[in-house]
Amino acid sequence: MKTLSEWLAHCETLHPQAIDMGLSRVRQVAQQMNLSIKAPLITVAGTNGKGSTCAMLEAIYLQAGYKTGVFTSPHLVLFEERCRLHGESAKAHEFAEAFAFVERARGDITLTYFEFSTLAIMHMLSQAALDVVILEVGLGGRLDAVNILDTDCAIITSIDLDHTALLGNDREAIGLEKAGIMRSGKTVILSDPVPPESIVKHAASLGADLWLMGRDFNFSGDPLQWSWAGRGRRYSGLAYPALRGANQLLNASGVLAAVEVMRPQLPVTAQAIRNGLAMVELTGRFQIVPGEPVLVLDVAHNPHSVAALAANLDAMGFYPTTHAVFGAMADKDLPTMLRKILPMVDAWYFTDLPLTRASSAAQLAGILGPLNTRKDVQFSVHENPQKALDSAIAAASPTDRILVFGSFYTVGGVLQNGIPKLHAKHLGQPTE
Repeated sequence: MKTLSEWLAHCETLHPQAIDMGLSRVRQVAQQMNLSIKAPLITVAGTNGKGSTCAMLEAIYLQAGYKTGVFTSPHLVLFEERCRLHGESAKAHEFAEAFAFVERARGDITLTYFEFSTLAIMHMLSQAALDVVILEVGLGGRLDAVNILDTDCAIITSIDLDHTALLGNDREAIGLEKAGIMRSGKTVILSDPVPPESIVKHAASLGADLWLMGRDFNFSGDPLQWSWAGRGRRYSGLAYPALRGANQLLNASGVLAAVEVMRPQLPVTAQAIRNGLAMVELTGRFQIVPGEPVLVLDVAHNPHSVAALAANLDAMGFYPTTHAVFGAMADKDLPTMLRKILPMVDAWYFTDLPLTRASSAAQLAGILGPLNTRKDVQFSVHENPQKALDSAIAAASPTDRILVFGSFYTVGGVLQNGIPKLHAKHLGQPTE
């Protein structure tokens, strides 16, 4: 019997491409597996906000007493994070058994790492006697492996430019790919306040029940609390979600719309909603770790999410110096990402990442050079995220702020031993 790590290594050797868009091979293997999930199914697609949306749904349904299953990707530290059963990561031996099941079913059909692991996790979810299953789309929607299952309620979060080589060069084309998770006669919720017209038209052509922000549901807020209104129901005096950042209200609004749509199958009390939003946790989504200096972790890795990160950093108030650890994939719009956050950062610590498609630290520094108009900005290059963070800590004062952002591999790289608590040397403090 292979271990989980052995299965993952095996998966990486099966297919010549990391990404091979299309569902025919996955469907064939799923049929061989007799794959079927009986529980109500919610599928979440979008450019940003998918993980937060899944986490809020999960938290609310857990508070309502339901047995939840969640598939999400990628992971930050351990592969086991990709499947949560009853709010906890599944065990490695459960994954190993599911991988063995897929291997027996696939015969000579080649699957990518993502397809193989998705089928394994779907098998785990199908065997777990769950009340509700929440699936996060990995890439796009129409041709993503998750889309072999028919959703009861589709949520599409914000749409912006990312993975343009695979999904299209504008929001309309990307939106149409995301719209592929819709099903005829089922509900689709658009959390994006300015959705691409392609999604709206596709919903109409399918006969899907479309919930639009501003038409079918909306939210309002003041500094202390917020309110939500949908078709025939209203929640007022809600505490802000435990996930930080202004963009989380858009995600939470879509979540409450989905809870409303699923109410006939999954009744939920107002108290479960309040508790779920108050208790939701998700590592690396504008996560502020108290310490000296303060640490901010964010998996912002495209221009849209980096713009939101910059706004959230600005709202934190004054810090004498902001140090930023940054690593990203080479196929991202790196100049635009850096341009959006340059005014917020005083010292850069660029890092290599352990993937061939990652930009090197030296390449990132080279991109920064022509963009930087400030004479006081410093930068350095490092071989991994932990060494970059160590350098930032060594240079920081206790009242400073350290930001770690970019790829999941960047944030995950500083979380290998848990969430770091920072203690910079005070001025005049003797060195050890």
